Amino acid sequence: MKKIKLIIAAVAMLGLISSSAVYADGFAPGEGLYVGVFGGGGMGIVQPKVTTNGNTDRGTGVGDFGAGSAAGGTFEATDGGLGLAGIEGGGMVGYGYKMGDLYAGIEGEMAGGDVSFKLTSASPIVIDGGGGTDAKAQKTMSTVEATKDWTGGMFGRLGYYVNQDTLLSFRGGVLVSKFDVKTTGSADWSETFYGGGPSFGASLESRLSAIDPNLSIRIGAVYTDFLTASVFGLGASDSENVANRSGHDSEVTGSALSTRIGLQYSFFDANSLF
Repeated sequence: MKKIKLIIAAVAMLGLISSSAVYADGFAPGEGLYVGVFGGGGMGIVQPKVTTNGNTDRGTGVGDFGAGSAAGGTFEATDGGLGLAGIEGGGMVGYGYKMGDLYAGIEGEMAGGDVSFKLTSASPIVIDGGGGTDAKAQKTMSTVEATKDWTGGMFGRLGYYVNQDTLLSFRGGVLVSKFDVKTTGSADWSETFYGGGPSFGASLESRLSAIDPNLSIRIGAVYTDFLTASVFGLGASDSENVANRSGHDSEVTGSALSTRIGLQYSFFDANSLF
């Protein structure tokens, strides 16, 4: 009887040890289906380009643009631009495969924040109309500001396990952002623009075994090129492209860099179904 009890106790102990070993192993960072959250800082630069059509037939009436003509031209920020800065945070979901020391996966993310810029002029800038003495017909602008409301996209990921608890990965994909733009002046205008482009990033993930073997901490950075977007009108203010008289073609381009730190948790592996 004592031998039987000892055998039962030994089997029970082996079962506990086996369970503990499996739990201790857990998922490697980024392995299987995972979700996570992150926060950090964002910065960027916006470079405007404006091509004006000029005026070859301005007229001479009061309230018109005045007599004479003016040639158009292209005004472009070729060096530097308008800086954006702020904080952002969001979430991610992805799935990854561990293949020995190599890693491959896909990931999607959404983030929001207050990354923005604001320009204020000491004197209102005349942007349209009001020639001669008809100053009331002028359209003026005193401030312009833009805020990156949200960003979202999908990525492919490739990586290498430095050790069983640490993953170095690189990713590439596309991010799209929503920008809220508004101005104040003789009238307050607002508009929403969407910009997107290729995005690349790198991250380092390390398992927090002391808390949970499926929990990892991640630090990384993401760079996005927003390509070129047309900004032809703003709210009720249009570009007033009248043949041989006036108008403009406005474009903006830019890029953004986001640095973040976050946590992710792996909880399912499709291989467990087979």
